[in-house]
Amino acid sequence: MPWNVVAFAKDILAFSNVQDGGTIIIGIEDGTFHRQGISKEQRQTYKIDVMRDQMTAFADPHVNFSIDFPNDNDSRQYACIRIEPFEEIPVICRKDSADTRAGVIYYRNRNRRVESAAVSNSYDMREIVEIAAVRMMLKKQRVGFSVGADGATQTEADAFANARAELGKELEGL
Repeated sequence: MPWNVVAFAKDILAFSNVQDGGTIIIGIEDGTFHRQGISKEQRQTYKIDVMRDQMTAFADPHVNFSIDFPNDNDSRQYACIRIEPFEEIPVICRKDSADTRAGVIYYRNRNRRVESAAVSNSYDMREIVEIAAVRMMLKKQRVGFSVGADGATQTEADAFANARAELGKELEGL
C-alpha cells in the first residue's frame, strides 16, 4: 500500500510506546504473510520528510522513525518503517481520525492478540510508566544526578558531600 498517515498513525504511535520500538514492513500480506513487495509507484509515496511532517499532527511528543527499502532474494522491494521507542515520556495521540482518538495512548499489547490498541488495562499502563521512569532516571544520571537512599534526588557533588559528612560522624564516634 502507498503511504497514508491515517492508516499508519495508530501503529506508529503504538510502537513508539513499547520498550524497543518496532518495525512495520509494507509489502507482506497481513494474516497470510505472503510476500508481495511494493511497486515503484508505491515506494515513491514513502518520503521521510513528508511522513514525519504528517505524523507531527498525530504525536505529542514527536515520534522518531526512519524508512528503509530492502529487497528480498526474488528482487521484491519492501518499505520498512523503523519506529524508535519514546525518549522520555510516552507518546499521546493528538488528533482524531478514522483509526485514532486524541488524548489516547496507543500500545502494542502482548497479553492477548498482538495489536495496536488504546491502553485499556493496568498491566499495559504500568509497563509504560515503568519504562518512562527508568528512562527519566537514566537521563538524570547522565547529567550528574543520583538518588539517595531516602529517595531524594541529588547531584554527585551533594552525594559526595553527604557521604563525607556521614563518614565524619562515624569517625567522631570512635
